[in-house]
Amino acid sequence: MLDLAHRDIKYLQGVGPKRADLFAKELNIRTPEDLLYYFPYKYIDRSRTYTIREISGSMPYIQLKGEILSYETIGEGPGRRLIARFSDGTGVIELVWFKGIKFIAEKYKVGETYTVFGKPAVFGSKYNIAHPELDPVDEELDKPTGLQGYYNTTEKMKSSFMNSKALQKIIFSLIQSLPGALTETLPAHVIAKAKCIYLTDALKNIHFPQTPELLRKAEYRLKFEELFYLQLNILRYSRLRQQKMGGFVFSSIGQYFNSFYEKNLPFELTGAQKRVLREIRIDVGSGKQMNRLLQGDVGSGKTLVGLMTMLMAVDNGFQACLMAPTEILATQHYEGIRKLLEGLGLEIVLLTGSTRKKQREYIHKGLLDGSIHFVVGTHALIEDTVKFNNLGMVIIDEQHRFGVEQRSKLWRKNVHPPHVLVMTATPIPRTLAMTVYGDLDVSVIDELPPGRKPIQTIHQFDNRRASLYGAVRKQLELGRQVYVVYPLIEENEKLDYKNLETGFETIKEVFPEYTVCMVHGKMKPADKDAEMQRFVNHEAHIMVATTVIEVGVNVPNASVMIIESAERFGLSQLHQLRGRVGRGADQSYCILITSFKLSEDTRKRMEIMVRTNDGFEISEADLQLRGPGDLEGTQQSGVAFDLKIANLAKDGQILQFARDLATEIIDQDPLLASPENFILKKQLERMFARKVDWSLIS
Repeated sequence: MLDLAHRDIKYLQGVGPKRADLFAKELNIRTPEDLLYYFPYKYIDRSRTYTIREISGSMPYIQLKGEILSYETIGEGPGRRLIARFSDGTGVIELVWFKGIKFIAEKYKVGETYTVFGKPAVFGSKYNIAHPELDPVDEELDKPTGLQGYYNTTEKMKSSFMNSKALQKIIFSLIQSLPGALTETLPAHVIAKAKCIYLTDALKNIHFPQTPELLRKAEYRLKFEELFYLQLNILRYSRLRQQKMGGFVFSSIGQYFNSFYEKNLPFELTGAQKRVLREIRIDVGSGKQMNRLLQGDVGSGKTLVGLMTMLMAVDNGFQACLMAPTEILATQHYEGIRKLLEGLGLEIVLLTGSTRKKQREYIHKGLLDGSIHFVVGTHALIEDTVKFNNLGMVIIDEQHRFGVEQRSKLWRKNVHPPHVLVMTATPIPRTLAMTVYGDLDVSVIDELPPGRKPIQTIHQFDNRRASLYGAVRKQLELGRQVYVVYPLIEENEKLDYKNLETGFETIKEVFPEYTVCMVHGKMKPADKDAEMQRFVNHEAHIMVATTVIEVGVNVPNASVMIIESAERFGLSQLHQLRGRVGRGADQSYCILITSFKLSEDTRKRMEIMVRTNDGFEISEADLQLRGPGDLEGTQQSGVAFDLKIANLAKDGQILQFARDLATEIIDQDPLLASPENFILKKQLERMFARKVDWSLIS
């Protein structure tokens, strides 16, 4: 029997040592099983063979069958091209190549029969096909219904004649050599509930579909299985963590929480904030470790909820810490929280990389003897020298800015892991949240505090700067501040975008009576923080910046966000940048400046931004347009996004069904110990054996 998982791919027909090396280096394919799970990225219906007589200029890709009559090379140097006259008996068409001329002329012989596949175009009065696919007629391969899979290959592979067709032939011979039915990877009860076809049928039809209906069923089976095991693994470890890791019990809401609520609360909590606090209260009183994700748009009041959660810890004899990704954001949190806690008699400190030695020693001593109740800080909090007397609550702000291992160091600051609240202002699409944060309980703040006016977003083309600058001047005259964000730092000749340095000089010329500061990622951290602080303190009126200001600085007085070359930014990034304004009571504006020529995708992005301020609607649209691999945060999450066939942007229904079924199984059999779940346990062990499990630490 062919051992698909352990046999070296070089022994497959059509491979050998050199191709095996290419497979491994270029596609990470080392075994026949790897190859069987390397799926086509698209399918083209080649069931119809046209005649040359039928060709018209408006046709899409077509297939012809005939022979090469002659070759002719025309031109010299870069303009040199090879033209083949090709006939099927009903007429003649020209096939044209501008590259690989010597190879083509040697490989494809005059007088032999080939299938030609490509897009016809009119040149002068003749039809031609540029760089067509040319294949000898292969009765065995071309016999199926005509739905032909196309495989991604790299330039190195193509230069070694390992194109899509070559892969197709190798996979065809592999499938032909299979001894019969493959060992099933799903138990019978899951196959029945999910209404899946069997694995062997799925793999055969994903590569060589017998009918469009069987292709659809094959895709469903393989997508479901991939998402089902991902969810089963997340839920299994989440359940184990809950069982193994008992949490500190915050049994009472005490004096600090109540005093703050009655005397210091700056405004009435929104319904969403109250709901989230109730969810947290249940968690911390349950005896299990809280592991909760708190989502909410910029300005929705997450930090206030975080502070009140920290007060629950102090009321029950524990310390709390809040870790932020940048020094300026940590300082902002510290200043805001210190002001809110005035008169309550609580000791709160700030610990960052620039904290002086004497203050650092004081903090270390106070955290160890318990006299310090709260610490706000940056990565400095995870240093080994920082020890707590009794850390009971950890809050991570904008957690995707931290690596998983960095965050895990905080959990080890107590014998028993503290409760964990992860906060993010980057709204996460539902399907992504189920996967990236599948083991966390999710809370959402979906209301803005009273008094906030929705930000008005305007899309403007870059030829209307005069009127834009006039509107900006009016805002500056009212005492407001302005952000101007650019995508680039230095001139790039290949990209026709306004750059930061030129923009900085232009803004200074247009507004000579106002102070302009500049911030970008290549500045030294101390210089960057100093410039940001000038803007925070209202010493500078206009900040010209790159996206370094996306998360961090909070300036309620800033009312205008201008985003230059907005077509360069993704939806979620545009939304995050917009969230830098609208933090005070004044009407705020976000101006998206683009060139006039825009792609369809870019137009959609601009329309969505102008239409809605809803971060969750925007994140869902961003996932649809860009896919999960491009969304910020997924790389830091600790979850491997090596999905082979499922697409989180398009397969939300399958994912939800897979999670529901996985939940049902784990509820009934948490350890997957029953005989009917034996396959599930073995598959999980096999699939996740080499992966670090981060689910125990968030």
